[in-house]
Amino acid sequence: MSNTGLATALSELIGAGKISTASATLAAHSVDKWYASHPPDVVVFAESTADVSAVLAYADENGIPVTTRGAGFGYVGGCVPIEGGIVLSTARMNQILGIFPEDGVAIVQPGVITGDLQTAVHQIGWEYPPDPASLKDCSLGGNIATNAGGPRCLKYGVTRNYVLGLEVVLADGTIVRTGGRLHKNKTGFDLIGLFTGSEGMLGIITEATLRLIPKPPARSMLAAIFPEFTMAAAAVQAILNAGHLPSALEITDTFTLEAARKKLGAEIFPAGNAHLIVEIDGRPAAVKSELEELHQLLTRLGATFIERALDESACERIWKLRREFSFSLRDTGLTKLNEDIVVPRSKLVQLVTFARKLEAETGIPVACFGHAGDGNIHTNLMVADYTDPVIRARADAALDLLFGWVLENGGAITGEHGVGLAKKPWIHQALGEPSLAAHRAIKNSLDPRAILNPGKFLDD
Repeated sequence: MSNTGLATALSELIGAGKISTASATLAAHSVDKWYASHPPDVVVFAESTADVSAVLAYADENGIPVTTRGAGFGYVGGCVPIEGGIVLSTARMNQILGIFPEDGVAIVQPGVITGDLQTAVHQIGWEYPPDPASLKDCSLGGNIATNAGGPRCLKYGVTRNYVLGLEVVLADGTIVRTGGRLHKNKTGFDLIGLFTGSEGMLGIITEATLRLIPKPPARSMLAAIFPEFTMAAAAVQAILNAGHLPSALEITDTFTLEAARKKLGAEIFPAGNAHLIVEIDGRPAAVKSELEELHQLLTRLGATFIERALDESACERIWKLRREFSFSLRDTGLTKLNEDIVVPRSKLVQLVTFARKLEAETGIPVACFGHAGDGNIHTNLMVADYTDPVIRARADAALDLLFGWVLENGGAITGEHGVGLAKKPWIHQALGEPSLAAHRAIKNSLDPRAILNPGKFLDD
């Protein structure tokens, strides 16, 4: 079917104002934040569950690929329509349908921006804890599709821990509801867990019921400089072994610190080769007491500089500096391959040691920073131009070494970004054939014509 014929058929189905074949629109929906690109034949801007159901029923009947797109802030090519067809955008399904503190839930459409929900619940003294770095731009539907994480996973968990209910449209247009407002519900299989993290390959999320918690009334932070990364990594274990459970524990290596000093000014971070952020929250008196204990502990562990942040604005200043790390790396003029690998927390030093070895062997700089508390360290290969075939081959060979080491040491190739296209070459190694076969059996059951997000990691 031609682009025009498909657009006409979909216009008759749900209305012409929701369909676009404009070249600029197709181009904008051909990419995410990774390096793959492929235009769809048509973009559908769904405005309701009924729209999604009608489009999927038509696509399934006619064997047309459908790739769901939220805000387009993914890092692995997950929403790139690699086989063309329909991009189904949920951007217009952006309503917070209700916030119910008496039940501890919010009900949202998938296009709601994560930061907007956080702002809304903060205004009534409640909290939605998942906080991916792109929270001001990414959508909740995309967060659920990738089971997004963020710095506060150590204490509060990932997106899955906050999904109580879903409305999902299956490939043939069937609307399924699972879960609801209940904080405990063991009725049937965990379909919520199945759809969360499924990267748009099993169904399209059209509504989510999310768990809220009371907002902690106080938070504080310590930002410490250590002479060596090994000392900062040892501090991570020491903090936890001493009985503390920070809301965030973020570590940064020498390469990243130097890039930040170059971008932001040498005086921003005192001399030292590692940076550690410790954030705590809770009741005011408890936070004040714990902060003092942690300050003394970090001093004993060899921190050469410790900054205290005692209120929201001071904490946000430190987080703003932390968010600048990615921009500082980009300012090096190199392309950052943002790899969100995970290792057991005890392997942090070994990971950075391996990264330095990889850097020496391949000539590709490696920058490590991220969520030390749960072992999710963003290990960024810094290459000249990933679109250059020669450079890309060298980078992929280095990634092969990195992912191989991670898997051999009990880790995972992705902690929060998903597999998408970027990590597809390593999926057999990461999952193993029996697990991959189970994934495909589930896919074949829910999407027998394989129209949902085709070309991704389940397709050879």
